Amino acid sequence: MKEKAVQCLLAMWGVMDPIYYACSRLEYAGEAQDGRRSIFRVRPLQYKGETICLSDGTTIVANDWLLKIHLHNARLVRELFRYDSDIKKGRYILEQVKAGLPYVAYHLYHHEQSERMKGIIGITMLNKGCERLGFETVDIANPLYRWFKTMALAPMMAVARPGLSPFSRPPKYLLMSKEKLFSLYGYHLIH
Repeated sequence: MKEKAVQCLLAMWGVMDPIYYACSRLEYAGEAQDGRRSIFRVRPLQYKGETICLSDGTTIVANDWLLKIHLHNARLVRELFRYDSDIKKGRYILEQVKAGLPYVAYHLYHHEQSERMKGIIGITMLNKGCERLGFETVDIANPLYRWFKTMALAPMMAVARPGLSPFSRPPKYLLMSKEKLFSLYGYHLIH
């Protein structure tokens, strides 16, 4: 019964994802050499939250420009369904994010607004181990926005971590300065 529910969720997600993609102004952050697209979809964003000071000294304040990163959740969930353990799922996500970050760096470097962007930002509940990739995590201060993102990400968590409550981990901002992104995942790494 649970497998049928997951299959139904995946089918619905497959139908809704192209509509979401078309309406959200997202772009793919590059294409891999084997022709597959990066797991990341991105768009410029004017930050509206509270001031954040990153460990490298970068300060992000309201109205600063960032590149918002989105995992391609529909694709990710389809892939995660193949794995039978949380460890294998976690390893797969980590590999996909690590492989996709050079494409994000390339996209940001060549973006027409690159000069004014301070870094990248994402929101996820799958934040365990993200520091190893160079991200910093920051709590979402606004309780209403945090609740909204929890509801929006709950289906992803239900598939990514079956058996655990999709509400067991609050969503967080993931941030990385432009300089750190370029030093760790410089656009030259994909050529």
